[in-house]
Amino acid sequence: MERLLAQKKLTTRWYERFPRGVPVGIFTLTMAVTVLSVFAIERAEYQRKTAQIEQVAQEVASGIERQSNVNVAYLRSSAALFATQQMVEAPLFRTFVRQLHLDGRFVGSDGIGWAMKVRRADVPVVEAIMRDGGVKDFTITPAPQTSAQGNAQQSVVPIMFVEPQSERNQRVIGFDMFSESARRSAMLKAERSGQPTASGRVALHYEGEADGQPGFIIYMPVFTISEDRPGGNLRGYVFSPFNAQRFLQSALDAERLEGAVVRLHDRGAVVDGKQSVALMAQTAPDHASRRKVTRQIEIAAHTFVLEVEAPATPMLSSISALTLLFGLLVATLLLVLARLLTQQAMEDRIALSWFEQQSSIRNSLTRELNHRVKNTLANVLSIISLTRRRSDSVPEFADSLEGRIRALSATHDLLTQSDWGTTPVSAVVLAEIAPYAQDEQRHLEIGGPDVELAPNDALSLGLAIHELATNAAKYGALSVESGSVKISWEMAGEDVARIEWAERGGPPINPDTRRKRGFGTELIEKIVAHELRHPVDLKFEPQGVRCSLLIPVRRRTDFAIRQGRDQT
Repeated sequence: MERLLAQKKLTTRWYERFPRGVPVGIFTLTMAVTVLSVFAIERAEYQRKTAQIEQVAQEVASGIERQSNVNVAYLRSSAALFATQQMVEAPLFRTFVRQLHLDGRFVGSDGIGWAMKVRRADVPVVEAIMRDGGVKDFTITPAPQTSAQGNAQQSVVPIMFVEPQSERNQRVIGFDMFSESARRSAMLKAERSGQPTASGRVALHYEGEADGQPGFIIYMPVFTISEDRPGGNLRGYVFSPFNAQRFLQSALDAERLEGAVVRLHDRGAVVDGKQSVALMAQTAPDHASRRKVTRQIEIAAHTFVLEVEAPATPMLSSISALTLLFGLLVATLLLVLARLLTQQAMEDRIALSWFEQQSSIRNSLTRELNHRVKNTLANVLSIISLTRRRSDSVPEFADSLEGRIRALSATHDLLTQSDWGTTPVSAVVLAEIAPYAQDEQRHLEIGGPDVELAPNDALSLGLAIHELATNAAKYGALSVESGSVKISWEMAGEDVARIEWAERGGPPINPDTRRKRGFGTELIEKIVAHELRHPVDLKFEPQGVRCSLLIPVRRRTDFAIRQGRDQT
């Protein structure tokens, strides 16, 4: 039981020392749960978005590969036809391409063209034939170059025809594609494999345009009919140029992107002599996002990189923001409720403590009252007993008893006014000597330092002063006009005060009176001395009565019943 009480007391002290600990702890715990919930929601949302972007990337990659396969199929059919012809002429080429009905299906491409392999020595003849065939100012450009070792370029591959015959396509007629490294590399690879081959990133330059648009070209080699395998006589290439931006847009379903950014890169691009990944096209401007998915796709034996980036999203999703707001509101509400409850608990504890204190005070007051009533009744009984033995008649008995009871009453009034605390010596003396101080013929001298007495000591002093004053009024210095009484007091020690009563000028004292011990004498020497716990020095000198009393001066904590409680 004592252990439980000690533990409860320790807990109470901690709670009183940190009254805001419980509310703050509840708020912190609630916010921690809210933050963990938001983290879980954001993680699930991130995984969902990532899966969604991966699905979009897969769909886009499938669309691009499907679109490229359709285009490659057209090139294969064109190559199969041209391989059976001795000469690919403009009417045949134009008629065949138009019969394919490519409008709306050959999406992303600038058309289909024919590039014939021409030996360098035959360049003038080919230019003349093309001019006679209706192509004005046909010239193979750029002119074949000679290497640094003096070796001349053996052959060229100029563009002979391009469908549809748009103004932009007509500008590239005569361009030697073998003169540019990226195109030449793709054509040589196609010649070796005999399969459609895409170039890397190239700039699709057209006459009159300052900057080329990024794109790529798919080449399908055409061999003579007798040569059905690579390594035979190469007649030329059926090719199709693709604008990378339009090609990418044609393979996408904009509604499925949901704001994602799609980029197409050339993995085999060469920049400053080093192989790197070069951007060819993208569907929207760049934006910051943490979720990116990449796929490698094959277009005509060339590797491209497809990158899909999720749309930029707020720092927190709507459901996370709502969860955080709701958690903050709940945490704040719990904080307020916990604070109110703890405040109420503290107030209840203070009230309970006050009630316990008041109950303890009442109990102490009851015990003190019982004790003091018993003491007072004992004093009264002693006074009655002594008065009865010393009185010769009933009136004398009544008068003596009444005076002494009044003395007790006067001192009790002083104690009541001080709430039964300390009472000054001067107040006790003046209260008892007051009936005689009103007479101007009385000579009284009263004085001394400020000395406070305990309640019981004040009562004993009051009885002693009353008896001395009554005796002086009847037989001593206060019974004649020439008499005087001096009452003085001083500290006789650290915790003892000395009260001096001295009479002068009164009637001479009969020697028989000195030997006769009256009620007042016995009251002072027995009852008062017993209560004060010090002997009383009472002398009947010829000049008058002289009395010296030693009264203890106690600290307030030795007798006050409230002070100890008030300081807890």
